[in-house]
Amino acid sequence: MATHLPTSSLPSTRLSKIALPLSKSWSRAQFAFSKSPRFSIGPLKCAVSVVSEPIQSEKTNNGKPYPAEVSRTIMELSSVGTLSTPTQDGWPLGFGVRFAVDPHGTPVLFLNDATSKLSVNCKSSIHVQLEQYGLRTPQCTIQGTLEKPEDTTALKLHSVWKKRFGHEVDEDHLFLLSVERVLQLEDFAEDGIWVTSSDYKLANPDPLRDFAERMIEEINTHNREDILRFCNIYVDLDFQVSDAKMLWVDRLGFDVRFRSPQNDVFEARIPFPREVADEKGAKSSFNCMSQLAWEVEKNFHAAEFEKAKQLKKIEYTGL
Repeated sequence: MATHLPTSSLPSTRLSKIALPLSKSWSRAQFAFSKSPRFSIGPLKCAVSVVSEPIQSEKTNNGKPYPAEVSRTIMELSSVGTLSTPTQDGWPLGFGVRFAVDPHGTPVLFLNDATSKLSVNCKSSIHVQLEQYGLRTPQCTIQGTLEKPEDTTALKLHSVWKKRFGHEVDEDHLFLLSVERVLQLEDFAEDGIWVTSSDYKLANPDPLRDFAERMIEEINTHNREDILRFCNIYVDLDFQVSDAKMLWVDRLGFDVRFRSPQNDVFEARIPFPREVADEKGAKSSFNCMSQLAWEVEKNFHAAEFEKAKQLKKIEYTGL
């Protein structure tokens, strides 16, 4: 039996009646919504389908993708970095470069005549940063040896470069930076984690990476009440959140940064009910989590899920 409520009382992602009630065992179900160009546009219909086999996933670190996967994602989404190499007088030299990555995440760089003479066949590193909604900057540094590719490889690298930038370049100016190890940092002033070459090459970049930034922008712009409700409902807190923003979304969940009434700033990880593999799955999970959080807030539904308990206090920046 459908329950009719004033639309002003419903969560911002839900503007019409639901076709099916949400299951209490929502963490074991896969939810699918009808296609919608924007989260805030209704009406949306909800259906529940049970998946017999779970999606195969890589190992995760406390509900987060492992640093190797994060590093691969950063490299896939970025196209500029800082290459550092030693010079003849022994001083390290850093300069900006454009790069693409091959299917294994190996950086392919374009160097002019002057910079290539300084850099070839020596230990080098490339440092790459990815800004997330202006609040957090995960980054990775790849250490290896800058090499001139063999003739049989040059044509493949040329194709990789053209796919990334849409234009051709002189193959003589393309170079490879072998991946020997990777340092991954969640943000400035954070402790880094070393990733082995094999772990980096075997990891997959996040499947949501190509639309994550757009999704974050849309949610933070049009669904502020939902983000506040997510923090208050899905995170184990002893205060009501006064302001909140979503930082990033990936196949396993999303990160939020929020402010307490005392103006302390925290970050927390809120997992999806189950792993998602594409944009449709991410939107469906967000909508269903929004509906459930609204029902819990209004005491229409018991909070039959485990709340996130790990908080990280942010000392150096805010919302």
